[in-house]
Amino acid sequence: MELGINDRIAARVRDLRGRHGLSLEALAEASGVSRSMISLIERGESSPTAVVLEKLATGLGVSLATLFEAPAAPPHPVSRRADQIEWRDPASGYVRRNVSPGGFPSPIQIVEVIFPAGERVAYETAARPGVTHQQIWVLEGVIQVMLGDEDFELRPGDCLAMVLDRPITYRNPTQRPARYCVVIVGPRPA
Repeated sequence: MELGINDRIAARVRDLRGRHGLSLEALAEASGVSRSMISLIERGESSPTAVVLEKLATGLGVSLATLFEAPAAPPHPVSRRADQIEWRDPASGYVRRNVSPGGFPSPIQIVEVIFPAGERVAYETAARPGVTHQQIWVLEGVIQVMLGDEDFELRPGDCLAMVLDRPITYRNPTQRPARYCVVIVGPRPA
């Protein structure tokens, strides 16, 4: 039986918290997300925003993309389009799709994002366990990326490489959606 997206996130957060031996209180302290919100998320009773999920991912020492993987996905090197789950951020409306095969032992994760016109998402989390590299390759539209104090405007074909060690803000300053690919290389759970 295929889990809905909130149930998948719930199971994944519970699984990762268990693997790390963290209580709800410990994850709340590590992530800056309240114990009650984590509890709601783990029961599938909340539709968390991208900002909340990023805080949880950082507290768990994984990338945001890891929270969308099936908790016990069998390793397979092929990810079929029909099996790639999409998630819509309830705050900004941006849609992300994990493209990489779930459960496959690779440090690389690929995500496609469709970012609505005029929207903004700010991830205030800076320090992450280990080193996480990310590249953003714009396929359609325009996206502004503020990495710490540096501001980048990216257009189709542009690619920005970065280390995720500072707060990051994404913004679509136009009246049209932007579509881009995010490639992440960093620590993955065992």
